Amino acid sequence: MYRRNHKEWDIAALGELLIDFTEAGVSGNGMLLFEQNPGGAPANLLTAAAHMGCKTTFIGKIGADMQGNFLADTLRREGIDTSNLVQSGEVFTTLAFVVLDKQGERQFSFARKPGADTCLSMEEIQPQVLEQCKIFHVGSLSLTDEPAKGASLWSVKKAKSAGALISYDPNYRSSLWKDRETAVQAMREIIPFADLMKVSEEECLLLTEEKDCRKGAERLLEAGPGIVAVTLGGKGVLLAQKEKCERIPGFETFAVDTTGAGDTFWGGFLSRFVDYGKEMECMQWQDWKECAVTGNAMAALCIQKRGGIPSIPDKETVQKFILDYKCETEGFCW
Repeated sequence: MYRRNHKEWDIAALGELLIDFTEAGVSGNGMLLFEQNPGGAPANLLTAAAHMGCKTTFIGKIGADMQGNFLADTLRREGIDTSNLVQSGEVFTTLAFVVLDKQGERQFSFARKPGADTCLSMEEIQPQVLEQCKIFHVGSLSLTDEPAKGASLWSVKKAKSAGALISYDPNYRSSLWKDRETAVQAMREIIPFADLMKVSEEECLLLTEEKDCRKGAERLLEAGPGIVAVTLGGKGVLLAQKEKCERIPGFETFAVDTTGAGDTFWGGFLSRFVDYGKEMECMQWQDWKECAVTGNAMAALCIQKRGGIPSIPDKETVQKFILDYKCETEGFCW
């Protein structure tokens, strides 16, 4: 049995909660219009997991401003616990402006000097939540500045010592770092503590200095994690554990906006793992592949709409999407 079943939370995530102002056409005067979308990688992940039935809680900091109020209300509406969300009148909620190309790929510009998410301190985190989660998830945007970096590292160690599995997604945004070397050094600090790790193809090669994702995944596994998932965009995901490595194909779809796709994939992956109720060492390779299929399906549905959180599908939609795809490709339905 899954020895963490007595824990209060399936997944607790720490990190940035922000507004993605996403490009949404032009005004009558020819000026770009931006749509207010709630986002932030950990929040996107928790939304996906909550939609799939997981009990989730968010740890982070926002401003006591209109954007912060909007974000707090959004999390509660999505079924995510906000008792560990700090609102402060001393800092502004972090903003990200997102411009899309014809393929739905993004360019970011951040209003974050500082942003509320970087100002989360260790003293503002309730130790109980770290002790009462089955999976503790963290990204790398919380490692760019103090005090959030120290708070993140302390939380990872605290959660791991309490028996939580550590999930890590080094979400690289070059504009938020002093330079590439500083980013790589900081992003590598979490890897030895991670049990499950998700990286993009770019991040895999960046962190390992390899030229091939398979070799990069092997290097990451050697550093600590038991499972590594390298997202490959429309090609799906490269799933790896020691002595096993396989590409799990994605679902064919049309991309409108890729914002939150990787986060949604990982939220779907982790939620399926939680559903199994097994320790990692008891999971079969086919079980992990099913986790990846769920994540791929959620990501494929996510990119059909604009924005992060608003585009994340519900459980019924995901299950129907997978079933319909199997009917079409395998020629039969269960």
